[in-house]
Amino acid sequence: MTSHDVLIVLFEGVQSLDVTGPLEVFAGAAGATGEADPPAYRVRTAALGGGPVRTSAGLRLLPDEDLRAAAAPDVLLVPGGRGTYPADPEVVARIAALAPGAGRVVSVCTGAFLLAEAGLLAGRRATTHWAYCGALARRFPRITVDPEPIFVRDGRYATSAGVTAGIDLALALVEEDLGRDVALAVARGLVVFLRRPGSQAQFSTQLAAQLAQRHPLREVQRWITEHPDADLSVDALAGRAALSPRQFARAFRAEVGVTPGQYVDRTRLEAARRLLEDTGSGIAEIARAAGYGTAEAMRRAFVRTLAVPPAEYRRRFHAVRS
Repeated sequence: MTSHDVLIVLFEGVQSLDVTGPLEVFAGAAGATGEADPPAYRVRTAALGGGPVRTSAGLRLLPDEDLRAAAAPDVLLVPGGRGTYPADPEVVARIAALAPGAGRVVSVCTGAFLLAEAGLLAGRRATTHWAYCGALARRFPRITVDPEPIFVRDGRYATSAGVTAGIDLALALVEEDLGRDVALAVARGLVVFLRRPGSQAQFSTQLAAQLAQRHPLREVQRWITEHPDADLSVDALAGRAALSPRQFARAFRAEVGVTPGQYVDRTRLEAARRLLEDTGSGIAEIARAAGYGTAEAMRRAFVRTLAVPPAEYRRRFHAVRS
C-alpha cells in the first residue's frame, strides 16, 4: 500500500479544530486499513523553529519538526485561525516553497489567506469561511471566491470552509486515495456524514439570512420555516405581512438579505433534507411535505444545489448512521 505523507503547518493563533479534524480523519484511515506497513497516512506537524505554538483557543501544540527544514509532502495542509491575519511572512514563504513539491495543497477555513499570500490561488476558484469570503475576494481579486460550497477543488489545490468543513475535505481525499469503503469506515467512527458534497451550502437558511427588523417580516420568516408546503408566493406572503407585493419584496430583501423566492427555495431544500434524514417517508411524499409538489421538482433542486439527487442524499446519510 502506498503511504501518503501529510504535513500540517502550525503557527501562533492556529484554529485547533482545523488541525485536529483532518488529522483524526487521516489517523482513522490509517487505522481502518489494518496493520498495513507502511500505514496509509503518515501525518507530520511543523512550526517555525519546531517549538510549541498556542492555538486561538489557548491550547498548546507541540509540532513534530521545524517548518524551516520540513520536506515537501504528498499533502500540504494549511489550517486557519487568528494567526492568518496578519500572516507571518516566513510561514507564507515556507508554504510557497513547499507547495511546488507537494502532490496536493489543502487549506481549511482562513488558511486560504495563507495560500493566497503565497501566490498559490491566483487564477483559481477557492472558498473559505463564509464570514471571510468577501475579505478574501477584495484582497486577492485574481481569485474566484465562491462563498457557497463547503469545499472547492481546483486541480491539485483544495480550499474548504470553516472548521468542520476540513473534515469533509479530508474525507474526500481519503475516498480518492483509498476508496469509498475506507472513507465510510472513518466517517462512521467520527459519526459524520460521508461525505457532504463539496457543493453543499456552508450554513442553514436561518443562519445564512438575516433576521428581519420589522415584526411582520420576522413572522413571515417563521411562517415559511414552519409551513414549507403552504402557498409561499410573494402575493401570499405579502398578504400575511399586510404589505403590497412590491413593498413586501423590496422590504424583505433589504432586511433579510435575499429575495423572498430565494429564502423559500432554501427553506424548502432544508426541510426536504431533514425529512430524508429523519423519516422513512417516500420521495414523493417528502416532495409534497417540503412544498415541491412533485418528486421531479425536488430532484432538480437537489441536483442543482447539492449535486446529488434525493435518493442518493438519503443513502449516504443512512449509510453513515447504520
